[in-house]
Amino acid sequence: MEERERYDVIIVGAGMAGISAALTLKLHELKILWLGTPQLSEKIQKAEKIKNYPGVAAVSGASFAALLRAQAAEVGLTVTPETATGVYATGNGFSVLTEKNAFESRSVILATGVESVKSVEGEEEFLGRGVSYCATCDGFLYKGKTIAVVCTSKEKEGEAAYLASLAAKVYFVPLYKSPSLSAPNVEYVGGMPLKIEGSKRVEKLIFKERELAVDGIFFLKSAAPPAVLVGGLAVEGGHVAVSRDMRTNIRGLFAAGDCTGRPYQYAKAAGEGNVAAHSAVEYLRSLHEGDKQGKNADL
Repeated sequence: MEERERYDVIIVGAGMAGISAALTLKLHELKILWLGTPQLSEKIQKAEKIKNYPGVAAVSGASFAALLRAQAAEVGLTVTPETATGVYATGNGFSVLTEKNAFESRSVILATGVESVKSVEGEEEFLGRGVSYCATCDGFLYKGKTIAVVCTSKEKEGEAAYLASLAAKVYFVPLYKSPSLSAPNVEYVGGMPLKIEGSKRVEKLIFKERELAVDGIFFLKSAAPPAVLVGGLAVEGGHVAVSRDMRTNIRGLFAAGDCTGRPYQYAKAAGEGNVAAHSAVEYLRSLHEGDKQGKNADL
């Protein structure tokens, strides 16, 4: 069996924290994989005006994002356009799964940001029992069945269309303006879902004035909630619990930016991304020293 390429650090997310971490790690000449959207954070792109970032005069989000992309390109950084669907500690590192691939690394930095849409009651409870965040991973399980697809951005409509090609019936719940998904088996449903009900598996998606009987529910988000993405991850108030040096409760896993809590500010995210990168460098150095000691002990 061919051995997978292994990275020193995988950065999950291309917002301000991810950018900052990637730039810092590049200076240390580490082998990194940066997962996210090549256009960078949608939050940055859509900002009307950024006024409190040190060294940058008032600038539109689109212009600021262009500056960041240019800076990344100048040092040879590229974003791999894939979304992480799971991060798993393997004993000697991590396996990061996306909708298309599996990547191996010695450490991981979570910079996933936060979703503007809150989780639905029962969403995490029914994960793996009818709730999924990955269309290509789990869509085949619902061939010929009835599903609901809660979609948070137009960029995810391709995944919703894929699900519609498999399912017999799709209740499509777009949480954004001007959706364009169209298929004979797709029914649009307005409003925000309130609750998921079921016994052993998902049975209903509840709205204020309607209940949908479904076999499964797909939440198509830019990133899964951190606690769902990483099993056993400690969270506090919906945010990743970290120490001052951005370490999580899982050895070798760091987190930075909005996913670690308020304030949701670019300057805060950039600082945390830098700290997380330095902590990852120190962690990798400790692994290297441990390997050297182990080899000397064998002599």
